[in-house]
Amino acid sequence: MQGREPRVVAEDTRPEIPGPEGAPAPLPPPAGRRFGRHDTLWRALAAAGSGLAQLFALPPYGLWFLAPLSAALLAFAVLGVRARRAAWLGLLSGAALMVPLLKWQEIFGNDVWLLIAAAEAAYFVFLAMASAAVLRLRGWTLWVPALWVAQEAVRSRFPLGGFPWGKLAFSQPDTPFAGYAAWGSSALVTFMVALSGTLLLAFALSFAPGRRTPRQPAGSPSAAGQSTGPPRGRLAGLLAHRPGPWALRAYCAAGVAAILAVGVAAPLLFAPQTDHRARVALVQGDVPGVGEVAIGGERMQVLQNHVDGVHTLADQVRSGEVERPDLVLLPENASDIDLYADPGAAKLVSDAAADIGVPLLMGTNRFSDGGRTREVRSVVWDPESGPGDHYTKRYLVPFGEYVPFRDVFAKLVARLDQVGSDAVPGTEPGALELNGTTIGTAICFDVAFDAPVRESVAAGGQIIAVPTNNANYNFTGQSDQQLAITRLRAVEHGRPAVVASTSGISAVVDPDGGVSYRSPEAEPAVHVAEVPAMTGLTPATRLGAAPELAITALGVAALITAITLHRRPNPQNPTP
Repeated sequence: MQGREPRVVAEDTRPEIPGPEGAPAPLPPPAGRRFGRHDTLWRALAAAGSGLAQLFALPPYGLWFLAPLSAALLAFAVLGVRARRAAWLGLLSGAALMVPLLKWQEIFGNDVWLLIAAAEAAYFVFLAMASAAVLRLRGWTLWVPALWVAQEAVRSRFPLGGFPWGKLAFSQPDTPFAGYAAWGSSALVTFMVALSGTLLLAFALSFAPGRRTPRQPAGSPSAAGQSTGPPRGRLAGLLAHRPGPWALRAYCAAGVAAILAVGVAAPLLFAPQTDHRARVALVQGDVPGVGEVAIGGERMQVLQNHVDGVHTLADQVRSGEVERPDLVLLPENASDIDLYADPGAAKLVSDAAADIGVPLLMGTNRFSDGGRTREVRSVVWDPESGPGDHYTKRYLVPFGEYVPFRDVFAKLVARLDQVGSDAVPGTEPGALELNGTTIGTAICFDVAFDAPVRESVAAGGQIIAVPTNNANYNFTGQSDQQLAITRLRAVEHGRPAVVASTSGISAVVDPDGGVSYRSPEAEPAVHVAEVPAMTGLTPATRLGAAPELAITALGVAALITAITLHRRPNPQNPTP
């Protein structure tokens, strides 16, 4: 029997863009190794590692230096893969981040927690698919970070107004990356963190072994001196058509160093100036239960705790323990009782304001439509004239403060009936004047979004105030996550920030993102701090959403280019 002639398969030289199912495997860009039978395992580990790196970079862990690694690992996981594989790798990465990050939402039930985590993880499916496409373009180290910003921009707006929790930027409240917030808000911080990650990936890939030509049987095209194209599934060709390895490494290392150096300097350029100094007091009254807030009888107890805190502050002033503050901040829902409609509750607040002798910023609810709807407000309560100007919370928590499509969801989940009234959002920025100082106010969930704080500061806010109610989430890490966001907002707008919480964490944040005071959780606290009231606007405050839109457009343009070039011949490997 004659032996069979060896079969020679010509290598695919089509462009490095994912093709439809059944098309030859694309070349790995800029270098993707096929790990044989373990290829899927290594990619899955990289994808899961990306999500976990971002998780541990965020509070309460705070290992901020892992954030660039998150971007690097996700890019590595999808190097050279088709859209279908990139999709499930992205879902794995998103789930590794979002399921543990949002565990505090189990207070509403495990089904709500896992449903929201799944919805948030889905955005990483699109991020991974888009990254897999643009990784085949020259300049991929820029296009991938731009897609991170695009993903966060969409996630912050859709659905139901968005849910920006867990942004890459929110892991950097007082790091060299935080300085970019003063120039381009959270979007520019995310971009620079992810850019550092892709540069680190390019640096690591520069150490990949060079090309080795596989043996070919006699009579094959390569034996006759004909080129068969780059071998599929190897790190071969990594440096082909690219800078030499040492030049590439120097470029990547210098890029990361420059990013960190510029980030440190950025807040110092065009920084706001001190207009005057103000003594600001915060009162944390605490709630009857840890990790839960009941309705009914406990509402009066929560109000009483907070007015008692104001009286305690007044006693400290009279004893000379502290100087009289210029204003006092109280938390969101310091009174769940409608102070406009309940004379007895209003008298408790008026008596407390008269005792301390300065205006309060008091959290309350304003009910309407027979109690069916309400506004979550922070009200300026003057010691002589009572309630005056107010700010109404603009971003509300779905299923917590209102039930979207109530007729549908309330029938499916019976416990949603416990949300007895639907909060309605405000529309105006929260620039409120208290005793000669304008406070830029953002209530609780508002602070996670760029617009409320920015617009309050642009309207004249000199100090950022964040009244919040985290009583449902004590000791879950949620309060730490929110405080980190507030710290980034302080850097973004060049203003100190004061957080007043019902049960913690209350805090005083410096304009550079540092924390000068932090209260314990689930304990009463009263604190007075002298902070600078600032004048002037940072570039981020002036530019608004423009940097986010520009970076998003960059990422979308790169993706469109990658799709357009899907079938065009391009024998070169991309460069970083």
